[in-house]
Amino acid sequence: MNKKGFTLIELLVVIAIIGILSTLSVIALNNARQKSRDARRVADVKQVQTALELYFNDESRYPDPTDVTFDGASSIVGPTSSTTYMAVVPQAPQPYGDGPCSGGDNYEYTQATTDTYEIRYCLGAETGGIASDDHYATPAGIADP
Repeated sequence: MNKKGFTLIELLVVIAIIGILSTLSVIALNNARQKSRDARRVADVKQVQTALELYFNDESRYPDPTDVTFDGASSIVGPTSSTTYMAVVPQAPQPYGDGPCSGGDNYEYTQATTDTYEIRYCLGAETGGIASDDHYATPAGIADP
């Protein structure tokens, strides 16, 4: 008699192949998510820099550190012109901790004088020609620590 069906070995090979393919797809998805978070971090910082430059043009100074909160709910508004320069200051994408950051993965705005500032942010991997690790955005652009 001619029996039709799969042998145990054939089934085990197919299950092993499916397992390997699913593992590779999960790894690729995690890498894509990390790159997406890093690209968003760079875009967020550039948007905030633009808002700060518009603020500086109208107010002749940069806002105080207490006026720029990266919480996803605050805004950047000029005190004399009452102009809204950024309706919602972005919050760093989560989950944090996917990079080699010494100071954490949140954004941080500091002001040395009224005519300069620093925005600290971190990238988990190279993004758009910017290396991974901590970085600072200033009125002059993006700099390494």
